Amino acid sequence: QVQLVESGGGLVQPGGSLTLSCAASGTIFNLYAMGWYRQAPGMQRELVSTITSGGTSNYADSVKGRFTIARENAKNTVYLRMNSLKPEDTAVYYCKLFGAILEVWGQGTLVTVSS
Repeated sequence: QVQLVESGGGLVQPGGSLTLSCAASGTIFNLYAMGWYRQAPGMQRELVSTITSGGTSNYADSVKGRFTIARENAKNTVYLRMNSLKPEDTAVYYCKLFGAILEVWGQGTLVTVSS
């Protein structure tokens, strides 16, 4: 059974930084693309960033230049480094593992940006 466990969320002041981690188990991690998504209260879940099995990354316009996605295949882990955080970045952040026939979501980790 494939499982994803996110960590690293918390409360941070505007302008601050956080790094989220998502650890995968139960599958051959390096075969799959990974993504980070977020859902703010009352809003739909939205794409933040993805990274392919080969390491090609993609970002939503709202986070370009501030967020960086990276994967460490030896640790079955994907990271999201978030800099220059804004109150509008407040959301539950979810990671996703996906491929042609598989899609698995983590349970989410809350990020709150507030002074």
